Amino acid sequence: MTERELLYVKTIAEEQSISRAAQKLFLTQPSLSKCIQRIEASLGTKLFKRTNTGLILTFAGERYYQIATDIMKIYNDFEIEVSDINNLKKGRITIGFTTFLAVYLLPVVLPVFKQQCPNIEVIIIEKNSSELEKSLATGEIDFAVMHTSPFYEISNSLNVDFHPLFKDPFVLVTKPGHELGRYAEKVEGLDYPLIDLPLFAREPFIMVTRVQRIRQVSDIILQKANINPIIALTTKNYETARRLACAGIGVTFVPKQYLQLFTNAYQPEYYYIDEKYTPYWTMCIAVPKNAYISKASQLFIKMLSQKVSSNILDL
Repeated sequence: MTERELLYVKTIAEEQSISRAAQKLFLTQPSLSKCIQRIEASLGTKLFKRTNTGLILTFAGERYYQIATDIMKIYNDFEIEVSDINNLKKGRITIGFTTFLAVYLLPVVLPVFKQQCPNIEVIIIEKNSSELEKSLATGEIDFAVMHTSPFYEISNSLNVDFHPLFKDPFVLVTKPGHELGRYAEKVEGLDYPLIDLPLFAREPFIMVTRVQRIRQVSDIILQKANINPIIALTTKNYETARRLACAGIGVTFVPKQYLQLFTNAYQPEYYYIDEKYTPYWTMCIAVPKNAYISKASQLFIKMLSQKVSSNILDL
């Protein structure tokens, strides 16, 4: 088994498609297919079988995939340790970010980090939070900057440790002058008025897709409020949802931190909702359980936590 062969089988297994894996590996589909055929011939067994939903691993393929993942992680950890031996003179860190957090945080943290560690290569992988958890479990990334739901402890089954930075509340977004706004209550110390969420039980909701963490938290909020929502529209972009709510298509939930990116475009009404509905998520640093955390990663994490939180992480 060469490093290249391990990578090829691992990528096909994760993509469940020769063509998608070839695109990701910057190879032609025929050359990748021939390589897999050679690997299977040398092993004397099939690693993949074709189904209506794509390629899946055989029993031998599952063992190969697990070994490939383990070997590549060991190799990556060794490279990290060598970097530490060189005292940050050379090395690489691979960081997972959600798209919003990359836009929001990288311009703030990365220039400071690169000034101190100019020879450390930084690779950024952008995915949603659910995908980042899987990437942590497979060793694709060293750590992730992401959000967890109010019940993030449950995710420990994926062998991921979460280190919280701060809790970010979700706000309800409505069109300006929404008729139910008259029931809102101004509370001293809060940026936005407080409103009783069950009042909106018959309102149409604009939601993001189910694989996104915003949707998962939104579903928890609605479930706790005993609301079976009328979904007017589903989109992948929270900003699309926010603007459509402003235009009166429906109401939606948006994390308060996200409002900082588009402060001048569209001006809906924002409302806080009662804590009993757990209307928040937690921004955190996520690392694989029992993983070796390089000096470069530790430094980046510490710098980031200093910028965004009173909880300074020193892992």
